[in-house]
Amino acid sequence: MLVAIAILLIIGVLIDWAFRRVAVPGLVGLLIVGVIGGPFLLGWISPSLIALSEELRLGALIIILLRAGLEVSRESLRQVGGRVLLLAIVPAIIEGLVITLLGPPLLGLTWLESAVLGAVLAAVSPAVIVHLMLGFIDRKKGTGKGIPQMVLAASAIDDVFVIVIYGVLVGLLTGRELSLVWQLGGIPVSIALGMVVGVVVGFGLFVLFRQFGARTTRQVLVVLSVSVLLFQVKAFVPWLPFPALLAVMAIGMVLREQDKTMAGAMSLQLAKLWIFAEILLFVLVGAQVDLQVAMASGLAGALLIVLGLVARSVGTWLCLLRSAFNRQERWFVVIAAWPKATVQAAIGGGALVALELAGRPTGPGEVILAVAVLSILLTAPVGAWAISLSGERWLSEDGPGIKGPVPADSH
Repeated sequence: MLVAIAILLIIGVLIDWAFRRVAVPGLVGLLIVGVIGGPFLLGWISPSLIALSEELRLGALIIILLRAGLEVSRESLRQVGGRVLLLAIVPAIIEGLVITLLGPPLLGLTWLESAVLGAVLAAVSPAVIVHLMLGFIDRKKGTGKGIPQMVLAASAIDDVFVIVIYGVLVGLLTGRELSLVWQLGGIPVSIALGMVVGVVVGFGLFVLFRQFGARTTRQVLVVLSVSVLLFQVKAFVPWLPFPALLAVMAIGMVLREQDKTMAGAMSLQLAKLWIFAEILLFVLVGAQVDLQVAMASGLAGALLIVLGLVARSVGTWLCLLRSAFNRQERWFVVIAAWPKATVQAAIGGGALVALELAGRPTGPGEVILAVAVLSILLTAPVGAWAISLSGERWLSEDGPGIKGPVPADSH
């Protein structure tokens, strides 16, 4: 196990360096290493690592979500507050509806099966987006208008919204009895619950750290441990609509608001951990991609994914009308919503499993899984590269960050 991790880290560091040398995000190379070395192709990655893939990916995701919270200030969110909700919900709905409408003629699915596929594809990838947005925040690119912070917050809420919708649709697909009103009404409850729990836990941790004067390393270990436990809430209380990813981000935001010096020190520690976690996360996400399954959806699946992204892009652009952003900044926000990876890897096979357990034909579930895998293959590398390139070119450098009055939206 340790030897497998050591070899993977050496390869990951070299690949990351090589891709950055040619101005391509290192995570693109890491995803490719995962696809090639994964169990579905060459099988180079140790089975012991693959067996722990879910836990390792969760740990890496927690590190980057905490970093996101520690880097996002209340001022930056206040600056783009209302627009965050629009960007989290409207583009996802438009993308999901377009896929629902086009799924039957392109893939031979029913309307309901297409709606499930639309929910799977409408989620954005927090791993890719958060990682890249933190890089822009660190370099003060676009922070004057709160652009990377806005994208961060919108991506987190988008995933909560889409995953709840996905659960409702899979329930309908398998014939499970449920209250549609109750399930849909759970979306705002879920978002509010995640934020409230995160705020309470974050404030409690701040009091604990101030009381006992723990060193930064111990603070980071405690916060990471608490975050892992929050992700286990769903396992013990499955009926509770609890979005752990929002709660974890909220913990970081509270710690930043209470003590910026402490938050900065913790963020630096997490940044060091991220060097290790980044390699594991993106290589293992790539290792989940089965090329044969992805190709099973063929050109029709690829066309559906592209048309869905076009619809999402239109929805994102509409949400940015009458904003203070210039044309290039709006295009950056549009591109930032393209990558799909972690959520699709997590829920892409959910419909297939649910249909098997319900004793129903599994053909539609196989199609949904194939398109989900193909979406990772097509959008994660291209999206990551496009975000990096457009951000470097179109986001302005803002010096020390957000200060002074918040610029009003133009009318």
